[in-house]
Amino acid sequence: MASADSWTHEIESPVAAPRLFRAAVMDWHTLAPKIAFHIVASAHPVDGDGNVGSVRQFNFTSAMPFSHMKERLDFLDADKCDCKSTLVEGGGIGSAIETATSHIKVEPAANGGSVVKVESTYKLLPGVEVKDEITKAKESVTAIFKTAEAYLVANPDAYN
Repeated sequence: MASADSWTHEIESPVAAPRLFRAAVMDWHTLAPKIAFHIVASAHPVDGDGNVGSVRQFNFTSAMPFSHMKERLDFLDADKCDCKSTLVEGGGIGSAIETATSHIKVEPAANGGSVVKVESTYKLLPGVEVKDEITKAKESVTAIFKTAEAYLVANPDAYN
């Protein structure tokens, strides 16, 4: 039986933590198809109202190695810009990954911006080896936050 592994990643942003968290995490299913349409074809809530237990689905373009993913929100402290979620379908579940969870916390930085801290824990299916997937995952997470950041910088009244 394979053991769980994890990786961590930090991203600095000039955007304040609450704005970045709302745009790139809480409302990403609404914003992504508008500003990252080359990757996210569509996205929508599947179950729930955005609180703990809610599930949302992202449908991807051919730019991604899988067609969709569904994630369930397991923990949320919006005031502290902190959440945990579990991948429940797609995104490699069943083909390479047995389980995968993410913990995202966006913390205020001294310069008025923020630092995004991501920890992903996963358990691979037997016989599956990690090659460059961790690097690709970190690049994808960075792209999400940098895309949201660019939108927020260009739209200073958004997500206030």
